[in-house]
Formats: sequence, C-alpha cells, structure tokens
Amino acid sequence: MKFVHLFIEYLQIEKNASDHTITNYVRDIEDFSEFLKQQTRLDFAAVSYLDVRSYLTLLHKKEYGRRTIARKLSSLRSFFRFLQREQYLQSNPIQLAASPKLDKRLPHYFYSTELEELFSVADLTQPLGQRNQAILETLYASGMRVSELVGLDLEHLDLDVGMALVYGKGSKERFVPLGQFAIEALERYIDNGRLQLKPKNEKALFLNKLGNRLSDRSVRRILNQLIEQSTLTLRISPHKLRHSFATHMLEGGADLRSVQEMLGHVNISTTQIYTHITNQRLREVYNKTHPRS
Repeated sequence: MKFVHLFIEYLQIEKNASDHTITNYVRDIEDFSEFLKQQTRLDFAAVSYLDVRSYLTLLHKKEYGRRTIARKLSSLRSFFRFLQREQYLQSNPIQLAASPKLDKRLPHYFYSTELEELFSVADLTQPLGQRNQAILETLYASGMRVSELVGLDLEHLDLDVGMALVYGKGSKERFVPLGQFAIEALERYIDNGRLQLKPKNEKALFLNKLGNRLSDRSVRRILNQLIEQSTLTLRISPHKLRHSFATHMLEGGADLRSVQEMLGHVNISTTQIYTHITNQRLREVYNKTHPRS
C-alpha cells in the first residue's frame, strides 16, 4: 500500500490527474493485487511476466471486454513503470504484455435537427431551466469537456468577445469561442437564473439548487432529464455534444488543426477520427442523391 499511496501522490502532483482517473488506477491495481494474493505473490517485486499473462487469461475467462482489459493493463503498466523509476523494481514485467487490439469505434453525434429540438425543451421562465439551457448551449458551442464546463468561473468568460478560458487535461489553458446562442443563454442565466440560485460560491459559473458549484454527475443527470422531456429516443452525454461540435465543424468546412485546438487535443490523430465520420456522412448523402450511385 505504501507504493500505491506514493503512486497516487505522483498522479496528483506530477500528472495532475483527475479524481476519476486516479480512482480507476487504484481500482485496477487493487484487482491485480487480489489476484497476486491468490497466487501467493505478496510483493510487487516478485511479479513475473507469466503472472501477468495468467492475470490477462483470467480476465478473458471472466469475459471482460477488450477495452476494459486494455485499460487495466495500461493502469498496471503505468504503475510498474513508476515502481521501476523509484528503483523498487529492476525490470518491468508488464512491459512485454501486449494490449488487446481494439476495433475503432466512431463517436456518436447528434444531427442538427435533433439538437434544435433539444434546445427547445428547457423552461426559460425558471432559474434551473435557464441554467440547463446555458449548459446545453455552452457544451455544443465550444466542444469543451464536462470537467472543463463545471470548472468554469465567472471570470473565465468574456461574453463581449464571445470567448471562454478553459483548463483542460493537465491544467493546460486554452480559449474556446462561444456562438451567439450560447452567449445569449449565458447572459440570461447569469443576469437572472444564477442570482435566483443564491450563489454560495461566488466564483463558480454553473450552480446547483443549493448555490454550490455543479458536479460532473449533475450535468449528466441534467442532460438525461432534457432528453426525457423531448420526443427524442437517443442517449445523451456531455461527450456526445463534444462529438457533435467537432463533426458539425468539419462538415461545415473547418480545418482539422483549428478543431484540434478548440477541442484541446494534444495529437491531431485524436481529432482525425472525426474525418471518418464526415466521410461516412458524405458517402450516405452521395448514395441517396446521386442518380448513378
């Protein structure tokens, strides 16, 4: 446990990892530790490559999905790399283990007509309705992550120029644009709804009904409520709105580098997944409309 605690400190201080990420790391390490106890391996230094292979075989037998297995292996690889760096291990037994091949899954997104209906659901006569509309418009207008959204403070907005300062992964700063609909929704919420929520946290932009900063989980619940109030039978998540933003930007002619910058992707290869979606969409349009398709 000593090394697990040190690893947590490393993730918090050096990697600036989120609580969610750290929780997943710790859970994956604990699962592997339980397996090692059953194999009478009471010390991480005694772990061999064969132990790792046996663990992966067990996960397959328990019918874990490939993505789950890949994540667990990635967590262990990072942990053992840390142990090696701290000179607790001479070699890394995880290093030789190959991650399962994953099928590329195209991100799901909303069509513009679906979003138009979703934007008409919130009750703008109520403070929570004004807040919910502002959340929806901001997520779609900017493509920001839900963690970036709930981390926004009032001072991070410049609605006169239509920009927001967000803190992404690793506390990296970037400015994202806000469209006119998002600006109007935010102004309505800030001038009316937010004040009626009686903010206890004077800095936070999005508040819950008690006046405290809204959480990631609350945003997901709010989006689910909005979709239930509509006639849409689709699933919704903050990330689906992020996918919709990127897809619609590229469909509208935005260049890949600009979309990469707005999304806060370190590598452009991460952004390129959306070109597959737009190409697929173009193919669908072509097949429906070209007389000799």
